[in-house]
Amino acid sequence: MLTVSTHRKNVGWSGAEDDAVSSAEENKAIVRRLFKALAEGDLDAMRELLAPDFVDHHPLPGEEDPGPEGYLRAAAGAYAAFTNLRYVFVEQMPAEGDRVVSRLTMRATHDRAEIAGFAPTSKEYTNTFIAIHRIEGGKIVEEWAEGSDIAQLTQARLEQERIERERIEQELQVARRIQQASLPKEVPTLEGWQISTYYHPAREVGGDFYDFHLLSEGRLGLVVGDATGKGVPAALVMSTTCGMLQAVSEALDSFSPGEVLAQVNETLVDRIPSNMFVTCFYGVLDPKSATFTYANAGHDLPYLWHGGCAEELRARGMPLGLMPEMSYEQKEMILEPTDSALLYSDGLVEAHDPQGEMFGFPRLRALVAEHAEERSLGEALLEELYSFVEEGWEQEDDITLLTLRRS
Repeated sequence: MLTVSTHRKNVGWSGAEDDAVSSAEENKAIVRRLFKALAEGDLDAMRELLAPDFVDHHPLPGEEDPGPEGYLRAAAGAYAAFTNLRYVFVEQMPAEGDRVVSRLTMRATHDRAEIAGFAPTSKEYTNTFIAIHRIEGGKIVEEWAEGSDIAQLTQARLEQERIERERIEQELQVARRIQQASLPKEVPTLEGWQISTYYHPAREVGGDFYDFHLLSEGRLGLVVGDATGKGVPAALVMSTTCGMLQAVSEALDSFSPGEVLAQVNETLVDRIPSNMFVTCFYGVLDPKSATFTYANAGHDLPYLWHGGCAEELRARGMPLGLMPEMSYEQKEMILEPTDSALLYSDGLVEAHDPQGEMFGFPRLRALVAEHAEERSLGEALLEELYSFVEEGWEQEDDITLLTLRRS
């Protein structure tokens, strides 16, 4: 009896062990099926394996829903982002409370789409991680996972951003060199006249330019302009425009700014991108007679200080490079002793203070009226500008000033 009883007892204990082992093996198989479905992007198979109240305790950044639908969306995103996605089980073991602990290696090439804010790099990633799954009734109820996947992607994105920053900085350096090479090396000296310039590029290079054209009979052409856009495209367009203005002025030796702008416009229309154009004010000074003849291709209106007032120098004309067969209104005036003219770019008037208020044309006009009698109108305007924008201001656009004063 004792022997039989003992035999039955041992048989019963062995059966419980067998059931536990069988259950553990089934749970491990469920986890393996989950990762097979993940590798194949099989959402239907995953949906069958996840319990309705499934919780993902380690969602990807931006994955707000830790439930089954959020998990499936993340799985679909991973499958869409990676090629050659595969999971290799290094070790699997049962744990307390119907849990399965798995150590896996994931390999994939991130070359198809963005995932969790990370752009594809075409690099292969190898990620070793540990996953814990709790299983009830043949369904996965919870998942915990810890690995280096996000760390690797973060590192890749940081590397991408570094390369992009270097590329942009190299482009900006090229643009700055183009822009600087296009500007005049010195300011002409004319007896009885004071000419001063100020040019300060923004952090991102724009298309500002100024130039002087030495014409016959001692006349002088003065140019201030601005090509739309930033960086290398703007620098190339401004350099092209400067060269054309110089070439046309020398070829025509014309005292007619309107004629020069019309010819340059015809050439630019076919030579610059259709989404770009150039604003330009062009004046010709006869220093002997104090005659100033000017035309304007859509540029900000210069100011003339005369008798204590600041007046706008108006002349109609479309920006260069927009439309063919444009004509440009031309005007002429006599600059009296102590008269001053200010030519400038929009980087000055479009500067903003910390509250977002713009420096603006009315403020500039009032300051010209107030300070134009001073020997350095440009310095006075810059002092007012820096006081307006306050410390820590980040310059938004190039600032160009050209002042002409009859002494």
